[in-house]
Amino acid sequence: MTLFPDTSLTERQVVTISFFKYKGLKKIWGMQQMQLAKGPVGMSPGLQFFKLLGSGDGFSLKPDFSTYGLLCVWSNIQVARNFFHESAAFDRFTKNTDEQWTIYMHPVHAHGKWSGAAPFQINKNFVVQNELLAVITRATLHTKHVWRFWQYVPKAGAAVHTHDGLIFTKGIGELPIVQQATFSLWRSKKDMMDFAYKNPFHTEVIQKTRELGWYKEELFARFTPFYTEGSWNGEDPLAPYLPLLQHKSQ
Repeated sequence: MTLFPDTSLTERQVVTISFFKYKGLKKIWGMQQMQLAKGPVGMSPGLQFFKLLGSGDGFSLKPDFSTYGLLCVWSNIQVARNFFHESAAFDRFTKNTDEQWTIYMHPVHAHGKWSGAAPFQINKNFVVQNELLAVITRATLHTKHVWRFWQYVPKAGAAVHTHDGLIFTKGIGELPIVQQATFSLWRSKKDMMDFAYKNPFHTEVIQKTRELGWYKEELFARFTPFYTEGSWNGEDPLAPYLPLLQHKSQ
């Protein structure tokens, strides 16, 4: 199979999210990259927006020092491929991680801002070719609402792990406690919507958000995944959904 069977997709914006797993002393190197990698990654040709991300142990205040992430927005697929396969910046991650997994996606819906920017370009003529759905939610909390927010979110986070249709999820963020995000993969939009609006814990979070105005800034975005590289816990979580997606193991 060819990597990009539909040539009309090659000039559209591509969003990638990579997860890196570290063991032992490599965790220190991974933590350092939250600052040290900003310059090398930021100079990558074709990069429109990026965030280096820490992660949490589930959806709690406890950090997960074994896992870090990198979100990138690229002008097209070729510059994304060049970064992951030819750049010294990403090669350093490859050499220092115990495992890594990258998902390539096209944005299909977004509202809100991230650090004052609206990074995801939505092409209304884009035809989604599979039912798989990726979701990013991100928010900066008002300091006065931090404690109340964290009273509600862990329950919703725990509930998502048992919800039918969930393929993968991870809590991520730029700063502990006050800047939080989630990334999740779903079998379909219906599965995601059922959790968002029918799960009692999550609907309570939505209601409280509207009532109390927890966020200084927030963003919600959906994507259609179309390619993956690498593995997570020894396998590609999206592999069972091939040939809907193309996959390359590393």
